[in-house]
Amino acid sequence: MRARTTKKQVINVITLGCSKNLHDSEVLMGQLQANGKEVVHEKEGEIVVVNTCGFIDNAKQESIDTILDAVRAKERGDIEKVFVTGCLSERYMSDLEVEIPDVDRYFGTRDLPLLLKALGADYKKELVGERLVTTPQHYAYLKIAEGCDRPCSFCAIPLMRGKHISKPIEDLVIETEKLATKGVVELILIAQDLTYYGLDIYKKRNLAELITRLSEVEGIAWIRLHYLYPSGFPEDVLSVIADNDKVCNYIDIPLQHISDAVLKSMRRGTTMKKTNALLANMRATVPDMAIRSTLIVGYPGETEEDFATLLAWVKSQRFERLGVFTYSHEENTHAFALEDDVDHEVKLTRQEAIMNAQRDISLERNQSLVGQRMICLVDRQEGELTICRSQHDSPDVDNEIHLQSGDIHLKSGSFVEVEIVGASDYDLSAVLR
Repeated sequence: MRARTTKKQVINVITLGCSKNLHDSEVLMGQLQANGKEVVHEKEGEIVVVNTCGFIDNAKQESIDTILDAVRAKERGDIEKVFVTGCLSERYMSDLEVEIPDVDRYFGTRDLPLLLKALGADYKKELVGERLVTTPQHYAYLKIAEGCDRPCSFCAIPLMRGKHISKPIEDLVIETEKLATKGVVELILIAQDLTYYGLDIYKKRNLAELITRLSEVEGIAWIRLHYLYPSGFPEDVLSVIADNDKVCNYIDIPLQHISDAVLKSMRRGTTMKKTNALLANMRATVPDMAIRSTLIVGYPGETEEDFATLLAWVKSQRFERLGVFTYSHEENTHAFALEDDVDHEVKLTRQEAIMNAQRDISLERNQSLVGQRMICLVDRQEGELTICRSQHDSPDVDNEIHLQSGDIHLKSGSFVEVEIVGASDYDLSAVLR
């Protein structure tokens, strides 16, 4: 058993899941630090806080495994306390309290003041925009809203995050200004649905105004948009992207499927015709647009014909970036009442078929860039390689540019002009120009 000392206890926050969870961890750590607490992110400490994900089966299992690892460390005397927060805890708190009782306490997604109190800290309302940023210094996520009002049949997010609540523009501007003073040049806007922004507090979709206001913050060079719902898309946002040099020609728009029958069952509020019209308008308004999307295969009732329609559509749309998930049957969602009737192996086969098609599309798109020059953002150094990204690529999920920089050291967060000299499925190679 570790000997007790009077040394200040270190609080180790472990984050699982998406960038929205990471943002929450950063806010928690900022509050702890303002209370004089010593806090680290995914390192070592006497107290562990696990910020969990409860989205789909694999994410839930990873969260449970991480909690169990922390509990075992507590039993060995390596750590003193374990607290659990986040989506899994919000969704399954009563079950977790029974199944893993050695956790000191569980908290939901909106229990920050209670969690801080358990950690010996007070919630400070005046800390608007204060966070302990864990991403590389030059980019950060900005969560502009919490929760979701969308009725998607397959999604448990509203169960874990509640109804949509927008943050006021003024608060987001303050947060962005503070990030800029810390060296952030790329701002990645996130929410469950960016397009819903402002409906609750401004009584209109106000994303375009928000983007414009944030782009006025000195030091911010790129603004990137993640997670825009296709139904009710505020098309004035496209004009802002086209006209504002600080807004990346990039949109992450999870479309999920294209078969009308599947879209209707998913309660997506759109059709193939409407989706295709929206995509065509995006490309017409912003010709250099990179569109990232995600799809779900194996949804209940998805027939071979539905899947064939989806695969043919992917080949015709030629998305710049694409990810595919297999359907996860989630309790208390609308789709849970349906029979999960697509065999798991069939789901995997369909996923692989789409990703194979997308790999070919990505390779062809990348090869077409050879010989072109572009401005890219320096992310990091790896030996003699400098890893960069274009405005068409978000960190961690998209392409990287491998720059042969030789003896020249390029600072992370700087912008350089490069010429593309080689291409693979998902990455590019370049030289300085």
